[in-house]
Amino acid sequence: MIHPTLQFFFALAAVVAAVTAALVTPRVRSLALAVGVVDRVDERRMHADPKPRIGGIAVYLGFAFGLFVAVGFALQTPSLFHNPYEIHNFLGLLFGGTLIMIVGVWDDVMHMRPRNKFLAQVLVALVSMIYGFRIEGFDQPFGHQYINIPAWLGYPLTLVWYLGMMNAINFLDGLDGLLAGVTAISGIFLFAIALAHGHFVAALVLAALVGGALGFLPYNFSPATIILGDTGSLFIGYVFATVSVIVTAKVAITISLLVPLVALALPVVDTGLAIWRRVRAGRAISEGDREHFHHLLVFQFGLDVRQAVLLIYAVSFVLGAAAYLLSGGAAPHTRVAGLL
Repeated sequence: MIHPTLQFFFALAAVVAAVTAALVTPRVRSLALAVGVVDRVDERRMHADPKPRIGGIAVYLGFAFGLFVAVGFALQTPSLFHNPYEIHNFLGLLFGGTLIMIVGVWDDVMHMRPRNKFLAQVLVALVSMIYGFRIEGFDQPFGHQYINIPAWLGYPLTLVWYLGMMNAINFLDGLDGLLAGVTAISGIFLFAIALAHGHFVAALVLAALVGGALGFLPYNFSPATIILGDTGSLFIGYVFATVSVIVTAKVAITISLLVPLVALALPVVDTGLAIWRRVRAGRAISEGDREHFHHLLVFQFGLDVRQAVLLIYAVSFVLGAAAYLLSGGAAPHTRVAGLL
């Protein structure tokens, strides 16, 4: 049973993040229109008119303020942070998330070249690894034995994980309301997994992310008046990637990388297929197209945008539930050290 004080922290982070994002989003939209930061209409876009494209700032501000308020209360009690490693990981995740959010803003405003944006993602991932976020091992699937991996393998694996997750989430942001809704759904299930395994600070981070996404969603659902842009997609991808990396830290109880992969299987598989499709056709991996899963639902199966998004929400819910069951569900676990 989760202590009522912790329940309060989680609810506070989610509610403050949602309210903040909801209040800030119209201001961000006005700012984007005033300075001309809009997503222009072309053959790859799904909307018929230009959309302000730095909505991720509102999600980030909701996330950060939700954590700021919740942690402000939590530091007055001994129930959340139990050792320096938890504070270390919490601050590192917040710092790295801020860095990648800045990269996203830079790209949305200045339109970075794909190579430069990729290098910026590599740099943020390297900073995170230097700080200490590295895959050190993982659980055997359907087993309880923890497998260590050497550093020479852990570092490149972590780099691939960061780049893959950030770009997978970025590729998913192709329909109004799609990424914000999937973030909320996947985040809720990952929150439940973290909570069931006693990873309370990670649960707090995910609660704030879910709150920020939900506060933004009413403005982003079809027909959207603002979109996340790379500001939001890269930030969300980074948070999911970092939470997953910390999950694999060798602690008393771990959760396999398979769990977040299942929860986020839709963007991961879609990205893998997109890379394979473009390489086979001799095109640049960064070259956009209308052949993603969500595009096929609209153009080949005849669904409208809302129907396609709601169907993907349902798929994300099923995948999240599968990840929850794979993790052991709500089986009791002992409290562990570390963020996750």
